[in-house]
Amino acid sequence: MMDPMAESHELLPLLDRASDRLLATVDGLADAAFTEPSGLPGWSRAHVVAHLALNGEALAAALAAVAVGQEVPMYRSQEARDEDIAELAGHEPTQVRTRLRTAVRGYAGALSLLADGAGTTVIHRTPGSSRRFTADETVAMRLAETEIHHADLAAGYSRDDWDDAFARHLVTRLAGQQAVACVLRATDTGDEWTIAGGEGPVVSGSVADLGWWLTGRGGQERLTVSSGPMPTIGKW
Repeated sequence: MMDPMAESHELLPLLDRASDRLLATVDGLADAAFTEPSGLPGWSRAHVVAHLALNGEALAAALAAVAVGQEVPMYRSQEARDEDIAELAGHEPTQVRTRLRTAVRGYAGALSLLADGAGTTVIHRTPGSSRRFTADETVAMRLAETEIHHADLAAGYSRDDWDDAFARHLVTRLAGQQAVACVLRATDTGDEWTIAGGEGPVVSGSVADLGWWLTGRGGQERLTVSSGPMPTIGKW
């Protein structure tokens, strides 16, 4: 497994490009499109953009606290996080767009404030939660949020538009969280991932399709399995 600090430096250019593409899509959405359904059940496009904005704000606040030697959880609670998304999604599209753009800048600015060694500082998702991560790991987290939810907007950007480098990173990350024995084979890049010893079927497809499937969003119709049914995987 790559060192989180080295990984964050490697992923930063991908995050910058992903953020620019996301902002271009959101800026190009007509106001009426914000209330239309996204690819996520129960969420409009406004909900997805609101989530991306608030995710960026939360990570920026946590990193800003780390930079001054303090500890701030990412969210006050899961309930507060959900309520804030619903509240922002109900605002005018101009405000939602502005919050997203400000959050993208805010996260980048907060990350740049971290002193050497501060990247290993632990951040909790909510107060006292067992879900925690280091400051360095937020780059990979934010990149995944940006690319996956950009595709969730169902606004002309899909997994087919992902950089191969991101898709490979995503599959590597999510494959490591699975417990079902199988082998994943990317037919376009030649990469392979062995899960739980690999004593199971080979699932083949493009690296982006494998990544999309591993998020729990389906897409198995674009994959093939060497034998038996498609393995059951956990959601992202």
